[in-house]
Amino acid sequence: MSFRAQARNLTTAFFLLFLIQAFASVILIPMDAESQQNHLKAYGITYWVLTKQQKVQWLLNYRGGSFLLPDGEIIRKECQIRGVSFEILSDNQAEQLMDDISSPSRNQDAVILEKAPKIAVYSPKGNQPWDDAVTMVLTYAEIPYATIYDEEVLDDKLVLYDWLHLHHEDFTGQYGKFYGAYRAAPWYIEDKKNAEALAQQLGFSKVSEEKRAVAIKIRNYVIGGGFMFAMCSATDSFDITLAAENVDICEPMFDGDPSDANYQGKLDFGKTFAFTDFVLERNPLRYEFSSIDMTNQRQNLPKESDYFSLKEFSAKWDPVPTMLTQNHTTLVKGFMGQTTAFARNQVKPTVMVLGENKINGEARYIHGIKGKGFFTFYGGHDPEDYQHRVGDPKTELELHPTSPGYRLILNNVLFPAARKKKQKT
Repeated sequence: MSFRAQARNLTTAFFLLFLIQAFASVILIPMDAESQQNHLKAYGITYWVLTKQQKVQWLLNYRGGSFLLPDGEIIRKECQIRGVSFEILSDNQAEQLMDDISSPSRNQDAVILEKAPKIAVYSPKGNQPWDDAVTMVLTYAEIPYATIYDEEVLDDKLVLYDWLHLHHEDFTGQYGKFYGAYRAAPWYIEDKKNAEALAQQLGFSKVSEEKRAVAIKIRNYVIGGGFMFAMCSATDSFDITLAAENVDICEPMFDGDPSDANYQGKLDFGKTFAFTDFVLERNPLRYEFSSIDMTNQRQNLPKESDYFSLKEFSAKWDPVPTMLTQNHTTLVKGFMGQTTAFARNQVKPTVMVLGENKINGEARYIHGIKGKGFFTFYGGHDPEDYQHRVGDPKTELELHPTSPGYRLILNNVLFPAARKKKQKT
């Protein structure tokens, strides 16, 4: 037997010994389509166990990304109360399971989740939880979070959190590019007034300058080791703002003065997280930020055939993207938003594409490293509301407890809890 094989066997033996000593018997939370009746609340159970200073095993690529929890009557009852399917395994069954997963012939692995991450959602204080898919699913899964906004970010409060979600924000200071359709709407006028007042209160002469300062603070949070997750317009508007750090890209109706001449040529793509070589939308009447978004290139993609596929990664060699793509299906229903999907040719080559629609040339779900931290961008507004519009009613997640699209969000929530392994590719 080679030294490498001996080392692998020894590692497996120690891992099994840890599992058996820690749990005389274990609870398996299956995450495959057939066995789990509420995938979303299963994440909440896992998070809840972590808050009790208990470790959890995340079984990558095993039955849809199942979880092994320590056995106990309290945990069993909590699963029953929340409607989460579970199975009880003896120590012998658990040992055999872990032995099977460790086999080099299987694209599976077990990752230890050690500590419940502290979660913050960057969102205006007036927003309701159903304004955003992440706050909806966190609430439904019963995972606690704090709401923060510009004041807290500029006051360096991000260091208190392990995981930050960016609500559907416009970091460019163009008020979501709603000007063309809604500039006379009372809510638009009120939102613009409030944003200007907040910028003044925080010491900035323009909203665009204040949002840029916030984006830079968030950038530094990630570089320092934080995890950032963003959806819809928070993805591309964040990167656009970083690229235009020293450039005025706002027209007079947004900030009261003209934009810089030839501002497109002054963008610095070296400062962005995910995107490069994009062209900004100059027309203030168009509901679009740049060429990054694919919404306007989807006219020939009917709703019935709008899906994106999750890529497969090596669980043993690439645990990070494997964690982020755990699901009970590799085909996920598409859904739209102000930023629906990302032009594949404008995603930096250093960024991993986790989910894509190859037929339409779209990247839907991407992940990357920035400094010591991580970021994930997910296109679209609501995984169970195909074409969410202003004023639409909230999604009732009780009707979608097994949603694959929402599972991707919760994979990101648990990711910071994982014991870090060095990525090999």
